[in-house]
Amino acid sequence: MEILSFIQAVLGESWEMLSEASIYILFGLLVGGLLKMFLSASYVAHHLGRGRFKSVLKAALFGIPIPLCSCGVLPAAASLKKQGANNGATTAFLISTPESGVDSISISYALLDPLLTVARPLAAFLTAFVAGVLENLVNPPKSKGPIKADLSCPVDNCCSGDDCSPEEHAKHHTFFEKIVGGLKYAKNELWGDLAGWFFVGLLVAGVITVLVPDDVISTYLGGGISSMLLMLLFGIPLYICATSSTPIAAALILKGVSPGAALVFLLVGPATNITSMSVLLGILGKRATALYLASIAVVSVLCGLLVDFTYNQLGISAQAVVGQASELLPFWVKIAGAVIVLLLSIKPLWASLKNLFSKKHGHDCGCNGSCSSTGLSSFPQIKK
Repeated sequence: MEILSFIQAVLGESWEMLSEASIYILFGLLVGGLLKMFLSASYVAHHLGRGRFKSVLKAALFGIPIPLCSCGVLPAAASLKKQGANNGATTAFLISTPESGVDSISISYALLDPLLTVARPLAAFLTAFVAGVLENLVNPPKSKGPIKADLSCPVDNCCSGDDCSPEEHAKHHTFFEKIVGGLKYAKNELWGDLAGWFFVGLLVAGVITVLVPDDVISTYLGGGISSMLLMLLFGIPLYICATSSTPIAAALILKGVSPGAALVFLLVGPATNITSMSVLLGILGKRATALYLASIAVVSVLCGLLVDFTYNQLGISAQAVVGQASELLPFWVKIAGAVIVLLLSIKPLWASLKNLFSKKHGHDCGCNGSCSSTGLSSFPQIKK
């Protein structure tokens, strides 16, 4: 009976977080789908090939709104690398993209508070920019010829873009067809990659809320450099996407974790995991991967300390304000949003369960096929 009560309590807490975040999840998915249709990959790649600083700045900014997890970003970064992006720009994109995204920013506003919602993408940008600049200073990019742009159709792959002019290709699909294509991408691919891990994050957050005593967390993770270092040790090997890390961070804050320590978790968890590190060695090389990890660790801790200082100076209690944004929405809107999210999640969750219990060995990064072993093997090998 106690086990049953525990399960009911965990599910109740998880449902509460889902209902609070649902509308913001749907909004983030909508924007992510539209970005896929209207933000040209060739345009992005064109700006990331030259210059030690400008290319890194652009790559870090480009990565902030794009909703990809730490494994899903690897094929995208490899594609940019093949199209001419230098090592520093590739590093910046690899960091800012999984650490932030329109979906995670929306959910941060719902489950956390406005200050952390702003601090999260700013810290992601700063981390990415520092890492990218350091890489290009240590290994200056060489001058390259014209960048080969990816002109393939993002709507339905009706053409590669090589055999038709941009003007002709623009006539292939109407504005409405692009909107529909963006919605399909958000539903099938984007949420397909995120759904399984998001619900894992919800359940973990529910377990933390029900099981972990407040005084234990507040004692060890209540603030200071030791809290940040513990979060580093916990977050670096963990695979968790930016979306699923948000409810866990909210649960930790409610238990007494300082907002700065929570920010370290939000930055480090999505950007690093043991699986992707082996791939990064092939994309960037040993030195650049070491710079990648060192930059994330140092900058995230510094940002965490700055966030704690800001909260203290402003006299804001993170525990008191976390999740208040969702209270602006009517109850029926939150319930309707939660039901829609659950309906959209049936197919990807079923696919995740099938992959989990399948005896066939495929990829092990949890991306539901977005970064298969075949795709990873085609990544370009970068000379050290």
